[in-house]
Amino acid sequence: MLFGRNECVRPDQTYNWGCSPEILLIAQAKETAIVGPLPSKISLLLIFSGLMTALRVCLCLLVAFAVLAFGSNDVWSESVLEVTASLLFVWWALLWYRSSTKVEWNPLNWPILGFVAIGCLQILFHQTAYAFLTRLELLKLAAYFFFFFLVVQAFQTLEDLSKLAWFLVLLCFAVSMEAIAQYFTASGAIYWLSHYRLNTTPFGPYPNRSDFAGFIELTLPIGLSLMTFGGISKDRLALMSLFAIVPAGAVILSSSRGGIICVAFQLVLLMLLAWRSGALRLRAKHVIAVGALAAVTAGIALWLGTDIVRARFSQLGLHDLSVTRRISLGHGAVRMFFDHPIEGLGLGTIVAVYPRYETAYDGRLVEHIHNDYLEVLAETGLMGGLCGLAFLWVFFHAALKNFRADRGHLSRALHASGIVAVCGILLHSFVEFNLHIPGNVLLFLLQAHFATSTSIAQVDLISRRPCV
Repeated sequence: MLFGRNECVRPDQTYNWGCSPEILLIAQAKETAIVGPLPSKISLLLIFSGLMTALRVCLCLLVAFAVLAFGSNDVWSESVLEVTASLLFVWWALLWYRSSTKVEWNPLNWPILGFVAIGCLQILFHQTAYAFLTRLELLKLAAYFFFFFLVVQAFQTLEDLSKLAWFLVLLCFAVSMEAIAQYFTASGAIYWLSHYRLNTTPFGPYPNRSDFAGFIELTLPIGLSLMTFGGISKDRLALMSLFAIVPAGAVILSSSRGGIICVAFQLVLLMLLAWRSGALRLRAKHVIAVGALAAVTAGIALWLGTDIVRARFSQLGLHDLSVTRRISLGHGAVRMFFDHPIEGLGLGTIVAVYPRYETAYDGRLVEHIHNDYLEVLAETGLMGGLCGLAFLWVFFHAALKNFRADRGHLSRALHASGIVAVCGILLHSFVEFNLHIPGNVLLFLLQAHFATSTSIAQVDLISRRPCV
């Protein structure tokens, strides 16, 4: 076999074999199950390639929509996300039926399906406190599964993953610019609209600054990793520095204590990965650039955000939760878990069930526990806890294995980005509920794909061989 479907890249890219596009198409046509003369096979493959490109564009637009539509927290935006993900899945299924291409399966699909199965069992055996809310949560979980499954099918080659990385870098920069402009001109509003002034602390398109900080944690590591591991050319280093400085300044202006701490943690983790992989020695210029970026960011913090950051870490804001309140929420979640240790109270039922476990009522509606781990245990019990542990074990096993493998600079940068982003949001999840914000969940799944994708290694390995 000359090469597989997953390793096929354009010959004018960095990784090429010196083969013409015609040879690549003919070889791919011979390896597919499309029946008919060779010219018709190539025509069908060209159509299939164009439709897959359109699918990639639609997935990127869906991510952008989920972020810009207030993180998809509202009913209308959640509905658009769920319907769009379902339609895209049907679209891919039709393409797959016509082309009979190989289905790529990421092991992380199993824990996601596990949560779906738990929700279905809760409804089937009447083990949920509020079946309607559990059904709504199941719709979101199904949309997440469709999205992640499609991402794995659509973004397989190094070229596709590189384009996806640049899309996320640009999205991070654009949203950060909008957030900073909005902060200085219409603080407390979203998109400068007076009727979107909320009784919370919005920042950027998100109704809560902690959600915006989660967005930065899931997108900023891409640019930083590309700079650290030499995943971009030298002539783009200055541009990438700009794309990284602005989001770093935005997270400081957001005044999210958890966000600032987690971004600092991500910088340390990234340097640790670079040291372990030898990038500190081999890519000294790029690492120095990242260090300079950190210094510039610190300068921006001193210039713009010193008083803001000092105030945030020294006193509570109007809409902040006190430590006592957070402990009370956690205590309530633990009591829910011990009351229903196996199956939980039902997916998505915290808002309906928590008043029964309230111990320090402050007049606010409790929709989330402000701790994703305790919320999972309260809603899904030990079954959900095991699914969560399975997700983490599969993720770190595959991610670290891929990162340690001998690959090119770009592929290692993408794997590092996934590891750093996921670790940052997992740390933030101890005090917030970013993994219950649909827009951030999609970004989390994209980073999980970056970290666990084995097709990067396959492309890099094949790209070193001459075309025969």
